[in-house]
Amino acid sequence: MSGFLHPRNPHPSAPTMSARAPHAHGNKARRLREAAERLLAAADVRIDGPRDSDLQVHDARVFERVFAHGSLGFGESYMDGDWSARDLPGLLTKLLGARLDERLRTIGTLLLWAQARFVNLQRGKRAYVVGRRHYDLGNDLFAAMLGKRLVYSCGYWAEATDLDTAQEAKLDLVCRKLRLRPGMRVLDIGCGWGEALKFAAERYGVRGVGVTISREQAAHASALCAGLPVEIRLQDYRDLREPFDAVFSIGMFEHVGARNYRTYFDVVRRCLAPGGLSLLHTIGSNQPPNRPDPWIARYIFPNSQVPSMRQVAAALEGRFVVEDWHNFGPDYDRTLQAWMANFDAAWPRLSQRYDERFRRMWWFYLSASAATFRTRRDQLWQLTLSSEGVPGGYRVPR
Repeated sequence: MSGFLHPRNPHPSAPTMSARAPHAHGNKARRLREAAERLLAAADVRIDGPRDSDLQVHDARVFERVFAHGSLGFGESYMDGDWSARDLPGLLTKLLGARLDERLRTIGTLLLWAQARFVNLQRGKRAYVVGRRHYDLGNDLFAAMLGKRLVYSCGYWAEATDLDTAQEAKLDLVCRKLRLRPGMRVLDIGCGWGEALKFAAERYGVRGVGVTISREQAAHASALCAGLPVEIRLQDYRDLREPFDAVFSIGMFEHVGARNYRTYFDVVRRCLAPGGLSLLHTIGSNQPPNRPDPWIARYIFPNSQVPSMRQVAAALEGRFVVEDWHNFGPDYDRTLQAWMANFDAAWPRLSQRYDERFRRMWWFYLSASAATFRTRRDQLWQLTLSSEGVPGGYRVPR
């Protein structure tokens, strides 16, 4: 990812046909374009059409790249300016809704899936890769995008009308679900920039420990929580062996990996004091397990996996009682739209550090994520767990 931190690229983000003419590939080029037109018709998308969600081609090599490399080639072509769309989230929503990605699986995609299934990509030194390549990109980027609080996860929009209110509502929802009270000692696994622990300490009077694998996050979180009874550690969650009255994790489980789910819940159980509650906030997939997207895996979240319900349920068996399983996935679309608006507004300042190709990469990432939740391909789950069951039952806060 650090390869994108170059001086600003002088080329425009969406080159015109006259500025960047398509390569002439003769009959092969025509056949590939015709094949692409037939494929896109299933999603009601036209090449060079008049609608905002139509695909505008600036270099005909996009067709060969997509048919050869699937979603990886599609995303890289966008990064290189081979195509654009006035409404990129709208275009990607159409493509995912028609499941065109499933018709463009390549050998590379299948190899990635096999690796995700059979290789533990989240253990040892590999566990720190996503921290270095994504979360350490720069606090300036995330501060500009995420709003008042550096909370890099879905907001709760049940009654909220703006991003900052939605994120505060989410943090309060977590605290209420955990039944936090003054004096309790809580653990945040994957604490990010420390906002959740700061909120819990200030609003609910708790003491806390947060662990993260990102040096940038750890430094920021320590400064943010200075003066509060909060300790931030640069530490692998698997090394935790101490008691807490409550344990939560917000937006970290996607980096645990299917081969480590049981280990994760074993760690939570051994750290959770009798009678305590744990909350897991994670993206969840409707797709068959162990199927990461090649473009996301290469450019955004290396070695990461979105869990399926089957995988989570299997890992919980014999370890926890599921007191509540809450899905508010559509709220992620609204959260991502707010992040995109913030990113766009901050780009004149961010462009001093990040180049144009990075901007297109980041915009594609946020747009594709919004489309994934808009089509309900992915969900946002909050699971509230107890070790032995809450006596008399658990009354669910919403």
